[in-house]
Amino acid sequence: MSAPAPVIRRLRAEDRAQWGKLWDGYNAFYERVGPSAIAPEITDTTFARFLDPAEPMFALVAEDGDRLVGLAHGIFHRNTTLQGMICYLQDLFAAPDQRGRGIGRALIEATYAEAKEAGSARVYWQTQAGNTTARQLYDRVAKHYGFIVYRKDL
Repeated sequence: MSAPAPVIRRLRAEDRAQWGKLWDGYNAFYERVGPSAIAPEITDTTFARFLDPAEPMFALVAEDGDRLVGLAHGIFHRNTTLQGMICYLQDLFAAPDQRGRGIGRALIEATYAEAKEAGSARVYWQTQAGNTTARQLYDRVAKHYGFIVYRKDL
């Protein structure tokens, strides 16, 4: 018999410590550690924004009992091809020891629901080309349009 699926819910203030561990794991996955680590004040600001109803951002977590095992962060913004807002799924992460349980899919589906409830017509995200395991899931729950992302830090 498999373990029950985690509960997907909105982030709460009391989740700070457990969210922080997941956030650290997510950033380590993308090699944002050591000299390239995200500054603590940025992490603090990000967490505060998730709790501020005036911010066009949200955070969802996957909760298994008393443990957070995954996170998803979304940002609503305008665009030039639709009249309404769209949702950028900026961060998605499941604890490494919890992978294969459907947490990523559940967080994506919950993000879809969150975006639809907010009136958004689209959810999109990006990942590294070599993130093959995640891309197998993404290919099942969304369509890849072939775009390549360019970036210049200022």
